[in-house]
This record gives sequence, structure tokens and C-alpha cells, in this order.
Amino acid sequence: MNETFGMANAAAALGIGMLVGLERERHKGRGDSRACAGLRTFAITALLGYVTVQVGDGLLLGIVAMCLALLLTVAYWRNLGNDPGITSEVALLTVLVLGALCGTAPELAIAMGVVMAGLLTYRQRLHHFARSQLTEAEMRDGLVLLITALVVLPLAPDRFIGPYAAINLRTICTLTVLLMAVGAVGHIAVRTVGTRYGYPISAIASGFASSTVTIAAMGHIVAKEPVNIKVLSAAAVLSNLATVTQVGLILGTVDPGLLRPMWGSLSFGIVTTALYGVCLMFPKPTGGAEEPIKVGGAFNLRLALIVTLTITAITFLSSVMLSYFGQVGVMLTAAFTGFADAHSSTASIASLAKAGQIPFDAIAGPALIAVSSNSLSKCVVAWVSGGRRFAAYVIPGQVLLTLAMWVGLLLH
Repeated sequence: MNETFGMANAAAALGIGMLVGLERERHKGRGDSRACAGLRTFAITALLGYVTVQVGDGLLLGIVAMCLALLLTVAYWRNLGNDPGITSEVALLTVLVLGALCGTAPELAIAMGVVMAGLLTYRQRLHHFARSQLTEAEMRDGLVLLITALVVLPLAPDRFIGPYAAINLRTICTLTVLLMAVGAVGHIAVRTVGTRYGYPISAIASGFASSTVTIAAMGHIVAKEPVNIKVLSAAAVLSNLATVTQVGLILGTVDPGLLRPMWGSLSFGIVTTALYGVCLMFPKPTGGAEEPIKVGGAFNLRLALIVTLTITAITFLSSVMLSYFGQVGVMLTAAFTGFADAHSSTASIASLAKAGQIPFDAIAGPALIAVSSNSLSKCVVAWVSGGRRFAAYVIPGQVLLTLAMWVGLLLH
């Protein structure tokens, strides 16, 4: 058994070396300007790393790595006049370490080897994307998202603080990161898919920040492009997919157990909204919009911060209402705040449930009340922003969504 296991690990090391070596062999060049390592060198180096760990320890691996680095340095200086770069040299050292890693964690080593081979293979496309496709605003938003997710979020304390113990900084930071992340994913989808489905995909992506604002934006576009009223109406209705999905994401982020009483409502709402939106989209009208919605950064940081502050305020208000009026107070708060934003109401209700102030099974009613009042406000926004024809398409979709979610709750 042990011998078989050792042979499998050695084969994994050899496979990693050959995979990366094949890619480097295709781009090493010929003659005096060729790179210092190819298929055989990478394969041997991976096996060297594996054997070094088997016969020695980390110290021996470090000595071998230093010797290899010295050889690579000499080879680099010999070809310095040809501007060779250091990609192959760094890849060779990485293969040595991955070969050593195959002795203890072959699955991880193989995964990292495949990723490295992919990065080497698509280097030209990556260079083109970084230099020509990625905008300054997208780069800035990506850095903000990474800093928030990898630096700020881990430092946020995971405990309830403040009056009535209603505020959890870790939960608030997590929801903020979630809001920015889904906005970035939607932005990438719009850039990737292109023109035909630009409006619906952009509406769904924007809906994660504010479906109400998205419906208003689609209504304003109708005034400029009345021929695309069905496509824009479908986009407005489909933005509710973001609302329903984000309700589920918020509940699951706060505590996965909160999803149990809401599965039926969320499923019925998503299916009904998707069917209604698709029926409006197809068949696609002639002369439809061919220009994608123009967007700046990957997400709206200002809007994300506003939503975060709104969630904090509503959570505190719901806790106060619960303290003085019980669960009836929570439902009243959900109804009134839902007119502005269903996400914030859901987050506040979920936070109260996680804090133990209301039972998990009692969140479905207040959550659906918030969604229902938010749906009513969307109907008004659709009429005001897009006129009667636009509202005639959007309002039935909002009514069907609300009814479907309540039916899902009753059946559940």
C-alpha cells in the first residue's frame, strides 16, 4: 500500500513537471536565444524536488533550491543581452517546490501546477487584458474589494455590540463584501456577453445593489428607446432575481439555518420571475438595442456603503421595536423599511434571529412583508419612470413574484 502511494505521488510530481515543461518547450525558442529550460528540465526538476524531500528534509530542499537558483542566475546573466525575462526561471523553482509538495499534499500540488500552466499558456491574453481591457476604475474597484475582503473583514469582531445587542460588525462587513462581489461578477458578465443580453444582465447585476433604482433606470431608457420596451421591461422584472437571490444570500451569510423556512418562497419567486422575464424577452423585437449599458467601475462603492449604513440603522430600529412591541414591532418595521429596500430589512431580521431575539422559524413572515412592500414601491416607480405602457409590463411581474413567494411559504 505504501509503495503504491509513493509511486502515485512520484507520478504526480512527474506529471506536474511534464505539464509545465510542455508549455515552456513550445515557447523556449531556438538557437542561442532559447530559454534555459524545457520539457526534460522541468520534469527532472519536479522529480528532484520529490526525491529530495523523501531522502532528506526541508533543509536539504532549501540547499537544492539555492543550488538551482545559482544555476538559473548564471543562465540568466548569459542571456541578459536578449532580454530573456525570468518567467521560466521562476517557474522552474516553483516546479521544484511543487514536486516536493507531492510527497505530502499531491492534490494541492497538482491543482497549483495546472493553474501555473494555465497562466503560462494564456500570458498574451492576460497581458492584453491588463493593458488594453482593464480600466483604471475597474482596477481601483478590484483593489478595494480585495482589501475589504482580505484585510478589513478578518479584523472585524464577530460579536454583538451596542444598545440592545443588535449590531455585529463581522456580519455588516460580510454583507458589504457580498454586495461588492456580486456587483463585480455582474459587471464582468456584461463585459463578457456583449450587446444582445446587455440590458437584462446589467439589470440583474444592478439589482444586487438596488432593484428599485434599476427599474427606474430601465423606465428612463424606455423614453429614449420605446421600440425596446419589452426588452427593457423584461430587464426591469429580471432585476427582481437579484432581490430574491440576495435575500437568500443574506440569510445564508448570517446563518445557513435561516434558509430553512424560506426555501419554498425563494424557489417559487425565482422560477416565476425568470419565466415572466423570458416570456417578455422572446421573441426578440427587430431593431432592438445593440449597445450595452455603459458602466464605469466594477461596482458602486458609494451605494454599497449607503446600504451598509442602512442595514445598521434598520437593525437597530428593529431591535428597539422588538424590545418594546415584540414580533409585531418587527413586522411593522419590515413593512415600512421594505418600501425603500428589502435587502436591509432582511439583513436586520436575520441579525435579530442570529442574536437569539426571535426564533429562526419566525423570520419568514417579516421577510416576505418587506419583499411585498418593496414590490409595491417598484410598481409605483415603474409607472412614474416609464409611463403606462412600461408599467403594464412590469406591474404584473411584480404581482406574480409577490404571490409566488407567499404561495411558496404556505406550501412549505
